Amino acid sequence: MDGENLTVMPDFILLGFTNFPELESTMFTVFLILYILTVMGNLAMILLINIDSQLHTPMYFFLSHLSFMDFCLSSDVIPKALEIFLFRRNDISFMGCFVQMYFFLALIACECFLLGIMAYDRYMALCKPLLYTVIMSKARCYRMTASIYAVGFLISLINTMLAGRLSFCQVRGINHFFCELPSLLQLSCSNTHTNELLQFTSTALNVVGSVLMILVSYTYILYTIMWIPSAEGRLKAFSTCASHLAAVMLFYGPGLFSYFQPQTTYSQDRAKVISIFYTLLTPTLNPLIYSLRNKEVKGALRRLLA
Repeated sequence: MDGENLTVMPDFILLGFTNFPELESTMFTVFLILYILTVMGNLAMILLINIDSQLHTPMYFFLSHLSFMDFCLSSDVIPKALEIFLFRRNDISFMGCFVQMYFFLALIACECFLLGIMAYDRYMALCKPLLYTVIMSKARCYRMTASIYAVGFLISLINTMLAGRLSFCQVRGINHFFCELPSLLQLSCSNTHTNELLQFTSTALNVVGSVLMILVSYTYILYTIMWIPSAEGRLKAFSTCASHLAAVMLFYGPGLFSYFQPQTTYSQDRAKVISIFYTLLTPTLNPLIYSLRNKEVKGALRRLLA
């Protein structure tokens, strides 16, 4: 029956990568190493930005929240995946599944919006430098960030509550390594048309809004850079955006690749691989992207270690 009490429902079974059991020990090692790097890299970035006063700028303020979101996103999914690979404990409680799904949806939505805001920040810095400190004041940065979290978690709450009203069949196996909404909807005996419509609409609004802000911002940025007379000046201006562009490509690239694949070639195994990018590879690489070629971050690290 729809609206059945979540606390009396049986556990779900996360099937993970059961099609390839011989790879589970290897995947445990890879996931563990990357998760450790994710935790260390993102927490170090947050600590560095908060300690070093020279990094107390809007760009690094937003970067610290990107690191926080990446850390939380990985920590929401990967520990349970490691348990599955190592101990074969595939069960997850009904409530635990919905909590995991809630935070995953919320953090993905927040990261979408944050990447758009970071593009706007680069636009203001390069195209409106005289107004930058006024427009991107500390108070406004806090308000924008609070709005990102509020909208992201509200969208997730609506999707999760609506999914919680569904009834589920006797088949409890979720063909994934974490509780993802599309995989969960496949197990429902109820009519999921409303859920699917809401999921599509909220995802479309998130992605379109973020991508539109990124495209418009970088259109103006490229136009401004083209008018810089020296090649050295153009390169220096573009270098301030390179890390953000790389982060955007890492975040949206796997999803776009999946979207443009023919529907006949789509498989759940491919969806799992793409999910690894969002939950593990991107959170691992983002701190490296923003630190390896960033003189300000490397300088702050040297001052911290001195």
